[in-house]
Amino acid sequence: MNANALWTGWWTGLKSSHRSIWLLGVLLACLTLSSCSSPARSSDSQVSVPEDLEEQVLQVIRDNPEVILESVQAYQQQQQDEKQQARQAFLQKMVEDPAFVIGDSPVKGADAREIVMLEFSDFECPFCARAHSTVKEFMAKYGDRVTLTYKHLPLVAIHQQALPASRAAWAAQQQEKFWEYYDALFENQDRLGDELYVEIATDLDLDLEQFDRDRNSDEALRAIQKDLEMADELGLSGTPAFFINGEAISGAVDLSEFEAALDRATSR
Repeated sequence: MNANALWTGWWTGLKSSHRSIWLLGVLLACLTLSSCSSPARSSDSQVSVPEDLEEQVLQVIRDNPEVILESVQAYQQQQQDEKQQARQAFLQKMVEDPAFVIGDSPVKGADAREIVMLEFSDFECPFCARAHSTVKEFMAKYGDRVTLTYKHLPLVAIHQQALPASRAAWAAQQQEKFWEYYDALFENQDRLGDELYVEIATDLDLDLEQFDRDRNSDEALRAIQKDLEMADELGLSGTPAFFINGEAISGAVDLSEFEAALDRATSR
């Protein structure tokens, strides 16, 4: 059997998705090897590609114009699958090792941590403020069974005060007054700003020098960044977002949705 017949048989046997990925890979290799990848590379280390091979690959792609679209779609699907797998692994970790997920974040409610509720919020988000009252009602009813932990997710691209408010809340946490500060921020959302942050700290009898030092510290930024990385791992892009023992709940939902998720977590 000659080389052309071997090529034709192998090519025909490939699945369409594999075919498109292979073609795109070869094309990219050709383009990469026939161009400079670094200004520091010397001329005698460059690799050239035979013109006939490059032309053959280009011709195959011209004859199969769907190759680029199929390759991009296959790559996007692969990325989505990987993100979904990472998300599922994290949520499983939440059930098996809640202490790992909670970390140094503030907690309230049940000490047992058998049912953990993660809240990702932005203090300037109006939907988070709406959800806040529902979370308070939920914890008033089920705080003996549920452990609530807060994760910062300031949407800095659209909310100017989201990050400063998160830093102020983190500073209050260092003096064991996070939840009181959390309530006050959501209840005064229309007044977010430095004056309010100091006012709340004063009302809660915080050490103001420590409060200012903590909220302006690199530690505050690192703690918030850690929460942002967790949100990214979970694929979150909006607030509020909740997880009850691995079950995701998005938006300012009614109390009944929290209760239904709790029932499901309890029955597992």
